Amino acid sequence: MPLPRRGEVWLADLGIAAKVRPGLALSVSPEPQDRVLVTLVPHTTSVRGTRFEIVVPKRFLSQGAFDAQGLVTVAPARLMKKLGRLEPGEMALVEQAVKRWLGLQRDGDEPDHAPEPRSGPGKMEASSGAAR
Repeated sequence: MPLPRRGEVWLADLGIAAKVRPGLALSVSPEPQDRVLVTLVPHTTSVRGTRFEIVVPKRFLSQGAFDAQGLVTVAPARLMKKLGRLEPGEMALVEQAVKRWLGLQRDGDEPDHAPEPRSGPGKMEASSGAAR
């Protein structure tokens, strides 16, 4: 089976709990010395309306969203069939959600809105001057 290309949506077996669902190929094509793995952004029909979910209406997808919080890396053998491809602008929206989830914003990007850690039972206190 050919390896998926970045921006393609494949039907993938994501395991018992995650079921078989569409996934957007996010990773680059491996080189000969790399492990042959594919990182996917899964598509869900159980939309919660979070800032990490990106709705991309496509004929080949059920109503739902790509969930940047559900990133998964699988072997290509878990990919069943290619469903389609996202346009560059659509891909950019998903990439931005992934960056937001992973805290990879650069200068000029949207700031992280995660709440600051607080002290108290079950909470860790952030030390002043520590890198976050």
